[in-house]
Amino acid sequence: MSGREKDFIDEAFAENWVVPLGPNVNGFEKDLENFFINDYAPQAATSGREDFDKKRIVALSSGTAAIHLGLTALGVGPGDEVMVQSFTFSASANPVTYLGATPVFIDSEPDSWNMDPDLLDRAIADRIAKTGEKPKAIIPVYLYGMPADIKGILDVARKWDIPVLEDSAEAFGSLYDGLPCGTFGQYGVLSFNGNKMITTSGGGALICPDEESAKLVTSYATQSREPFPWYQHERVGFNYRLSNICAGIGRGQMTIAHDHLRHHRNVQEQYRRLLADVEGIELHDNPAPEYDSNFWLCAITFSPALRVRGDDGCGRPEAMRRHLDSQGIESRHLWKPMHLQPFFSDAPAYVNGVSEDLFSRGLCLPAGPYVGENEVRRVVEAIRESIL
Repeated sequence: MSGREKDFIDEAFAENWVVPLGPNVNGFEKDLENFFINDYAPQAATSGREDFDKKRIVALSSGTAAIHLGLTALGVGPGDEVMVQSFTFSASANPVTYLGATPVFIDSEPDSWNMDPDLLDRAIADRIAKTGEKPKAIIPVYLYGMPADIKGILDVARKWDIPVLEDSAEAFGSLYDGLPCGTFGQYGVLSFNGNKMITTSGGGALICPDEESAKLVTSYATQSREPFPWYQHERVGFNYRLSNICAGIGRGQMTIAHDHLRHHRNVQEQYRRLLADVEGIELHDNPAPEYDSNFWLCAITFSPALRVRGDDGCGRPEAMRRHLDSQGIESRHLWKPMHLQPFFSDAPAYVNGVSEDLFSRGLCLPAGPYVGENEVRRVVEAIRESIL
């Protein structure tokens, strides 16, 4: 926490704005627009993105709500198909089902671990051949903060004339080719859940292409109430606006957003240095100069030959997780791909084995605000101890 969060919360109580909407929500949206849009507008203009400065941001109750409203704004409905990255958390795919549509899962490429553009291209052609209809949207994900090959994905999207909704829930502050993740597609999703780069306790936002679309999303988020002196609703709406109290936390967090980003990148650098000579362990890192991850989480993979103490058939990631846990160190498995999840077992999937392989041999390491150099050293020492 910055210490400023309570000031904004106290202000909300003093002004009796203890409700959704209010001055903190407006202020938070403006802070986000300065961070994602205004600060980068000159650079975007020189790179040929003339409409970049027209983008607007709508604060919402969660990142999941932002995906739901982004798909709604794109006109996704019953019977439609949406291309979704398989290697992700379920919140990337669940909103597709809210709308009666079907997620079509696309596997990853091995460098960024995100959606494979070539596989996406082939999958779209196959869906059109099988159904006679184009998919309605494409949802790439920036896994653990790592940018996707968004240029390749956008090339495929333009080829088939399909809009892109970027799931940037884990990528606050990550850059691709010098511009913020979440600003490349038609819509971009942000999350401010308690474990994210900055938090509003619970919350999210949707980066919209212009003022008109932002007004539409805001209307959807406030039960689609029309501007009449009575309650009138001409389309379905949702209760997705952010609380003025939570937005106050977000405004305080924005004052130290760059500090959080520097911290996470510094933690990655420490892991990079301390794991460099550990045989059989590979740290997931920026695959090329145009990638600039926030390293929200730091992830490792194990080589096939690596042997881990306590592996009684449970697998190397689980044996390592158990060993670290015995030392008071929390770690987590990489996401289990959506095409392997029971709930999505009937969904179409185009796989190449990359995400399944990563899931079978990867682990996320501590990287939060209280992980300093001593903690990183302790984690790496425990990793060394676990290797046979």
